[in-house]
Amino acid sequence: MTAHDLAGLQVTESGGTGPTVLCLHGIGSSSAAFAPQFATLGDRLHLLAWDAPGYGASTDPEAPLDLDGYADTAAALIREHGGPVHVLGVSWGGVIALRLAARHPALVASLIVASSSAGSGTDPAKAAGMRARAAELADLGPRAFAARRGPRLVSDAAPEALVRRVTDTMARAVRLPGYGYAAEAMAATDLRGELPGITAPALVLSGDLDRVTGPGASQLLAGALPRSAYVIVKDAGHLANQERPEAFDAWLLSHLRITAGLGD
Repeated sequence: MTAHDLAGLQVTESGGTGPTVLCLHGIGSSSAAFAPQFATLGDRLHLLAWDAPGYGASTDPEAPLDLDGYADTAAALIREHGGPVHVLGVSWGGVIALRLAARHPALVASLIVASSSAGSGTDPAKAAGMRARAAELADLGPRAFAARRGPRLVSDAAPEALVRRVTDTMARAVRLPGYGYAAEAMAATDLRGELPGITAPALVLSGDLDRVTGPGASQLLAGALPRSAYVIVKDAGHLANQERPEAFDAWLLSHLRITAGLGD
């Protein structure tokens, strides 16, 4: 599918002069998912975080986007900023990041893939569940939809303030048709065959309490990627970058010291 017009893409940018990191959020979120990283790393790193096409403040796609369409939009954004860049993808954002690295390898200096998977197309039941989400959003509306799904994205021990923030972010970010396009793209995707061909060095992370994709899905990615390191973030659910930002950021910086020569 054709890439989304960058003129309609909302991108939040930090002023750091270090390596550029493109941040791709999960299927129920927006650029706000990376607020902890912007707060603590924005002065050291050049962070870019999009609201994906059809999410948040970005415009709706004129036609359905498949995974290639999202990856090609990210590629266009990287080119606009002079690429290559390091790409941080959380959950659905990690799936986009992996396709981006397979499809546009020259634009991806490295990958940081958090709480992600090879796509919902790896299992018929997962694919069917993903496709059902658009109807659920239509029936419930964004606020009730977020109230049902948001709390599962963090661990049971997460502070109530974080649960509220995650839920509010989802309620503000998701709408149709964009969410439906994203869900269909996930349902149609099985990256297992292309993972071994991805050459970018990758850091794969998972919260040990992730009950959405789970550590097993991240282990599958790390085992298939030729140049990968795998890390468990303790006491974190699906959104480890928000629930345990100190630990997550420490691993991100360590990865960039190796792949980008980032100084202390």
